[in-house]
Amino acid sequence: MDIQCELCPRGCLVKPGQSGDCRIRVNIDGKLLAVTYGFPCAMHVDPVEKKPLFHFLPGTKTFSMATAGCTMHCKNCQNWEISQSPPHLVDAFQVSPEQLVQMAIRYECPSISYTYTDPAAYYEYALDCSIKAREAGLKNILVTAGYINRKPYRQLCRYTDAATIDVKAMSDKFYRDVCGSTLAPVLDTVVSTKEMGVELEVSNLVIPTLNDSDAMLSALVKWVKENLGKDTPLHFLKFVPYYLMRNLPPTSEETMGRARDIAKAAGMEYVYVGNILNEQWTCTFCPGCGNELVRRHNMVMMENHLSGGKCPKCSKNIYGVWK
Repeated sequence: MDIQCELCPRGCLVKPGQSGDCRIRVNIDGKLLAVTYGFPCAMHVDPVEKKPLFHFLPGTKTFSMATAGCTMHCKNCQNWEISQSPPHLVDAFQVSPEQLVQMAIRYECPSISYTYTDPAAYYEYALDCSIKAREAGLKNILVTAGYINRKPYRQLCRYTDAATIDVKAMSDKFYRDVCGSTLAPVLDTVVSTKEMGVELEVSNLVIPTLNDSDAMLSALVKWVKENLGKDTPLHFLKFVPYYLMRNLPPTSEETMGRARDIAKAAGMEYVYVGNILNEQWTCTFCPGCGNELVRRHNMVMMENHLSGGKCPKCSKNIYGVWK
């Protein structure tokens, strides 16, 4: 019997013995089973800033994990060896949700990040780990491209404390050509995150010739400001050639500065530039008085002058979770 998958917008109709487009949900004896459940292929301890999350528990470590598979097929994926490979070709560990939480505690991480591939793909495992983490007093972080249906996503958000979502371009054509997906469900996911009270930060990988025009950048900034608010942290990330996009050059520092200038000119309060060593582009400044609040160097927090989530000079509330 064929089974309709309702997790992501593809809505795969999975035949017996076959998998869906994500490659990890298999129709076994009339049940749709995620074969990577309990089998992470990557586990690391990262600074939370690497996600990137600059307004959530700065300076802390986060236990990061992933399984094989993804709901998207981005031609520039830097983790393509695990995101675009069938599970049986990827080395993995056997780790239950309870064991994963204990590992995070052992390494003194106050949070767990579901990252590297996409938690939308290994949804059931991410959800159960999140529930166990919440019970143990840990925070949960989603690093996602947001290609997931509303109902399961909002269920996951009930146990999520922070999310960084990659909005790749304000263009459905870009999503179809570069990612093998569509734009509208991603935007719905981003809005749902904010509605569910999750600390949200948005990232955008700036790719030369594809989404780096003033018009494309301005459209993204305008949408974020109007739908999420000017205090939503926005990260522009430098593109580095990977996977099927090795023909394009890395994004220039000039282009990254232009993206930042467009966002700042539009009134966005917290704009960052990643993958470039420029402290002024990674520090947090008070949008009220301009006071430097958090200094970072190469994704590592160096100084934090925030006091109870407020600017110590003008007392303005600074968006985020600071302790």
